[in-house]
Amino acid sequence: MVPGPHNLITDVAGLSVGNAEDHRLKSGVTAIVCDPPATAAVQVLGGAPGARETDLLEPHNTVQTVDAIILSGGSAFGLDAASGAQAALKEMGRGFAIGPHRVPIVPAAILFDLINGGDKDWGQFPPYRELGYEAVRKADLSFSTGSAGAGTGALTATFKGGLGSASIVLPNGITVGALVAVNALGSATVGGTRHFWAAPFEKQEEFGGLGLPHPLPADASDIRTKLAANLSAAANTTIAVIATDAVLTKAEAKRLAIAAHDGFSRALWPAHTPLDGDLIFALATGASGRTLELADFLDLGAAAAATMARAIARGVHDATPAENDPVPCWSSRG
Repeated sequence: MVPGPHNLITDVAGLSVGNAEDHRLKSGVTAIVCDPPATAAVQVLGGAPGARETDLLEPHNTVQTVDAIILSGGSAFGLDAASGAQAALKEMGRGFAIGPHRVPIVPAAILFDLINGGDKDWGQFPPYRELGYEAVRKADLSFSTGSAGAGTGALTATFKGGLGSASIVLPNGITVGALVAVNALGSATVGGTRHFWAAPFEKQEEFGGLGLPHPLPADASDIRTKLAANLSAAANTTIAVIATDAVLTKAEAKRLAIAAHDGFSRALWPAHTPLDGDLIFALATGASGRTLELADFLDLGAAAAATMARAIARGVHDATPAENDPVPCWSSRG
């Protein structure tokens, strides 16, 4: 199996991604735009989530598809980004039709990046509504990773976090893509090394090609967290999207989101803690026109976990330094 042509979530037909950020603020927004609307679901496994419009994604609820997904920094202030995204989508004539009106459906999730060295003195209103609008308007097949969009101010226990993405094309032709803003309480690297926990899944040396350390260091099982680094216990959460061009029901999309959480466990130590809001949205664009037999769905779930793990490592790998960073970038540690 090989990555798609961009090795990004936009290799899944029907999706585009836009970033908007403020580097003085050290925060930003990422918009995943679905054209046409995509079947969606969500699975939350962290103990401290922040989200909008997640209840409607449950399989038993009425709305089947969404127009976009928003990932944002800013803690609860960042939920405003979905309102800006709605405004941009409404201008495009997008949304769930109710009589003469259209209501864009835009679920969102946020991460905590308020204590990362950025200037958060934004005045009366936080800037996230405008950033959400801008992110949708900039949506394209190519986009920046690392210190961009929702990953602009992200941190992990050992290195800066960031926005990561990856894709894979299965032998049956189905494409899977992942997008993640990595702001974990724990670490994406093994002990005190630069080796990524996700190394067994790496494709084409996409995050340094270091493999796993051999032998594993004595501190490999040590639990490195932001608490040990004297950062805020609340300054966490990894939020993500897993996507495919297969035709899935909402229930199957929910199962895909559950499977993709295994990628968090493969790439972050620890993951799904009481102080993380770990959340994954699932999107099925159906662009391939193919429904899946059970055996194919098993392969899809495994690919979702592996692709998510790769995206997490790429987010940390691609981060770039900025003034007042509380932790170093992966690239700055030789």
